[in-house]
Amino acid sequence: MNSLSAFNKFTRDLKEQEQLMPVLFIGHGSPMNGIEDNEFSRRWSQMAKEIPVPKAVLVVSAHWFSQGTQVTAMDFPETIHDFGGFPKELFDVQYKAPGNPALAMETASLIHSAHVELNHDWGLDHGAWTVIKHMYPEANIPVLQLSIDYSKGPQYHFDLASELFELRKKGILIIGSGNMVHNLRMVAWDKMNEPGFGYDWALKMNDTFKHFISAGDFQPLIHYEKLGMESKLAIPTPEHYLPLLYALGLKGNKDEISFFNDKAVAGSLTMTSVKIG
Repeated sequence: MNSLSAFNKFTRDLKEQEQLMPVLFIGHGSPMNGIEDNEFSRRWSQMAKEIPVPKAVLVVSAHWFSQGTQVTAMDFPETIHDFGGFPKELFDVQYKAPGNPALAMETASLIHSAHVELNHDWGLDHGAWTVIKHMYPEANIPVLQLSIDYSKGPQYHFDLASELFELRKKGILIIGSGNMVHNLRMVAWDKMNEPGFGYDWALKMNDTFKHFISAGDFQPLIHYEKLGMESKLAIPTPEHYLPLLYALGLKGNKDEISFFNDKAVAGSLTMTSVKIG
């Protein structure tokens, strides 16, 4: 079956559901969470049991910054080990979930604010597979990634996300994967094994983010640079924060919001995650 025929069939088969698929923002933290059995990875596994089984998963990961917007469109994306200095056990992981070229075409067709390139080279980076591996360990659900255009600002990304709302109606789980507070330069390495330890500014900023998210007041989150010195410490670079805006951009009027894995780690990171719907 050629790609156009597969796209047409996939579009026909993606019937709208009565219930919207939830959207998740997941604080993914250290790559080691991909192989560790800890409170964070266990909650990811439990979340998969609490939500409907998706037809596919689309991940917006902090670790795929690109020129322009791209979506993975291969049949079998490779497992990318985009890190260094970790045990061989982590590099040995191969998460062999299929892709879905037809869904990639469907995703690209929904986005009108940008030209979306179908990518056949990227795969699944650790912002995707370290989380999805715990949620769907059998690797039997297609997984795609949507890149983050590094040349665009926060409002652009929030608005682009809203164009993907139709996928929620068709059983696609969309996950933003990053960290609300992410400052690697200030990590307290001696506190890595003490979940809950956070610098005062990190905890304050995390609470500020949660306040605006709970209130449904997203403009201060889009213009986060106006939230004071703490925001500059929490978001020294935007790549781990922008996936949150993708999740928030997909919120519907009736969606409830809840938090999970709401803990700081190593002083300057937070694992705080959001379920929408």
